[in-house]
Amino acid sequence: MGDKNCASLVLLSLVLLSGIFHLETIKLGFSLSGCKQVERKALLQFKESLTDPSGRLSSWVGEDCCSWRGVGCNNKTGNVVILKLNNPSRQSFDMYQDDATNELGGQINPSLLQLKELDYLDLSMNNFGGVQVPPFIGSLKKLRYLNLSGSYFGGTIPQSLGNLTNLLYLDLNNFLQESSEIDLGWLSGLSSLKYLNLGGADLSKAAGYWLEIVNMLHSLVELHLPNCDLPNLPLNFPALNFTSLSVLDLSNNGFNTTVPHWLSNISSLVDLDLNSNDLQGEIPDAFAKLNSLQGLDLSGNSFLGGQLSRNLGKLCNLRTLKLSRNGISGEVSDFINALSECSNSSLEELDLGFNQLTGNLPISMGYLTNLRYLELWHNSFQGLIPQSIGNLKFLKEFYISYNQMNGIFPESFGQLSALEVLDLSENLWEGVITEAHFINLPNLKDLSLTKESPNISLIFNISSDWIPPFKLSYINIRSCQLGPRFPTWLRNQNELTTLVLNNVGISDSIPDWFWKLDLVLDELDVAYNELRGRVPNSLRFRYPGVVDLSSNRFEGPLPLWSFNMTRAYLRNNSFSGPIPLDIGSKMPLLTDLDISFNFLNGSIAVSVGNLGKLLTLVISNNNLSGEIPESLNNITSLYILDMFNNNLSGLVPKWIGSLSSLRFLVLGSNNFSGELPSSLQYCTLMDSLDLE
Repeated sequence: MGDKNCASLVLLSLVLLSGIFHLETIKLGFSLSGCKQVERKALLQFKESLTDPSGRLSSWVGEDCCSWRGVGCNNKTGNVVILKLNNPSRQSFDMYQDDATNELGGQINPSLLQLKELDYLDLSMNNFGGVQVPPFIGSLKKLRYLNLSGSYFGGTIPQSLGNLTNLLYLDLNNFLQESSEIDLGWLSGLSSLKYLNLGGADLSKAAGYWLEIVNMLHSLVELHLPNCDLPNLPLNFPALNFTSLSVLDLSNNGFNTTVPHWLSNISSLVDLDLNSNDLQGEIPDAFAKLNSLQGLDLSGNSFLGGQLSRNLGKLCNLRTLKLSRNGISGEVSDFINALSECSNSSLEELDLGFNQLTGNLPISMGYLTNLRYLELWHNSFQGLIPQSIGNLKFLKEFYISYNQMNGIFPESFGQLSALEVLDLSENLWEGVITEAHFINLPNLKDLSLTKESPNISLIFNISSDWIPPFKLSYINIRSCQLGPRFPTWLRNQNELTTLVLNNVGISDSIPDWFWKLDLVLDELDVAYNELRGRVPNSLRFRYPGVVDLSSNRFEGPLPLWSFNMTRAYLRNNSFSGPIPLDIGSKMPLLTDLDISFNFLNGSIAVSVGNLGKLLTLVISNNNLSGEIPESLNNITSLYILDMFNNNLSGLVPKWIGSLSSLRFLVLGSNNFSGELPSSLQYCTLMDSLDLE
């Protein structure tokens, strides 16, 4: 949730005021009185027990340990007070996703006990390979800040951490390599704690009493318990001590109750996150009392329903409201009207997607002038988008796909100068789109305007000499009238990575200037048009590249593209000549190849057998001849093999029975002879066998 940054600033101010960094006496890497030698030796012993593949601790030489990287000293006494050894290269808790070269590992040496004044210890985002968290950390009595998050320790949380009575900040988010049940009794001793994060810990053992324990921490400002296997969220809790709680994150647990009303009594809340639970019932009207609330995330609670009340719209300090993937129904007018009546609405993100909302979008939607992200997709909204939408000068992303909107969307879209993503797909639009809809959208990057139905009711009427103000990276337009000429406004779109112009009424050749844009694509889909001419081999793709040229009039030899292609659909064209001999070396990563309904001749290239990742091979309705090459035996993962209606001959090879994943085998309308091999009985997953 974006507003956690704001709440964290509140916490940081509190922490600074509490003196956790002693900014008046501490300089990281500097001390007027020099390093204490007993502490220098302790640090060297600590270093010797660590693994340091990238040499992050290479500066730990010389006499003054206060000048070493990650070491901070009190500049009056020379005592080490800070060890900041977090790994800056890791950005997530997935040890396989990020660069591991900067990770520290090994053992935590008890020599740290010699650092008598240490009050800040950060070992986060390293990899200690499942070693136990040393219980002696509980003897570092001066600690006020302890961060072991994402460092892959083993075992469980040592009870001795409960001795750190001065601790203000404790972050153990995803710090265990493997989850094990954790008892929370030790928490009751941390009476000074302001920040607590136990994300990813298995707290199921504490399911019956976790709230009572946490309620003893009277000074808490932030509490993070996401993904903690907590099935129990008490409906009644009379004696709350959270008078300063600003952030409460209980997301991704197993709560299957209604939303408890006692949450609305935590008047200091700035950020409340209950997403991805199984909460039921309606959003309590009592939440309207949370006047300080800036972020509310109730998304992903599929049994949370009812209507959005006007009272919820009175939370005028809200900056982020996430209610997607629930069962919320009814109209939104009263709710949006209330939000818009705030003297200066702070709302930056409104996510109502994947619900059962109906009715029209109110004009007041355009009065939420601070909106950056508006997500309304996958509902049943109807009618027009109000003209007032053009007032949202800061809007960056707008999603309204998969609704029942109709008519034409307003020209005021052209005034959304900050817009980067526009998704209008799968509605009932009709009318004409002109340059005016895009006239002042210099930041637009993603444009989606698709319709599953092939019937075209939306027409682009854009001048051939129009130069767009934007450089798109993603275009997905389906079942709209864009042709008959290939759109010349693409001439300056040299940053494209995805281009989908499917069933858009183009009956033209693709001009040379398009091939010369030198694009590196993720996807090219121009299927179901009347495009003609030859397709060059010069197209470049990024893995996993996808191309669909189906149902056009392309001709000439079958094109081959870059190594990174995974899916190629070229069916129903006029490609001719043989299957290229080097197809297996040019596109070895193909998983799907469909070249059916063309005019290909000659034998099946032996190198097709080098396409070892193929799941589907469809070469039906061509003029291919000869026998099925034995090399196809190498494609062990083949799911569909369709050779229907060619001039193939010879025996049906025995090795087909070794294709254990085969579900559909289509060999009809060829010239095969002899008996069916008995080995086909081993294709136990076979759903369809066509020998017509």
